[in-house]
Amino acid sequence: MDKIQLNRVPLQPTIRQPLTSKHVSTSRQSFLQHLQEATVKTDLKVSKHANQRLIERDIHISDAEWQLVSDKVMEARSKGVNDSLVLMDQAALIVSAKNATVITAMDRREAKNQLFTNIDGTIVLN
Repeated sequence: MDKIQLNRVPLQPTIRQPLTSKHVSTSRQSFLQHLQEATVKTDLKVSKHANQRLIERDIHISDAEWQLVSDKVMEARSKGVNDSLVLMDQAALIVSAKNATVITAMDRREAKNQLFTNIDGTIVLN
């Protein structure tokens, strides 16, 4: 039988710094900060095009209604929706949930006989 020879390679000494409460609190704070930023509700932005459509078509949406739309769009985004149709009593909005931006707007009468494409979710508000 052949003799087996083992050569051991010395390990490089690793220098480890003990975790201090400063390091732990900083990393914990950083994580909490990132978590809060990720879960903070973002208000909807209205694109220039959508703003022009709202003015041209004399569509008025109250602050409470905008907040409801924003909340529902964020809920839809959390469920994987990227682009949604939001149907309200007075308007139909195309909203990019991914970017939290209203892309275009039309009144409900105009939206009545329209075909909406490239959306993957619908939000109906009454």
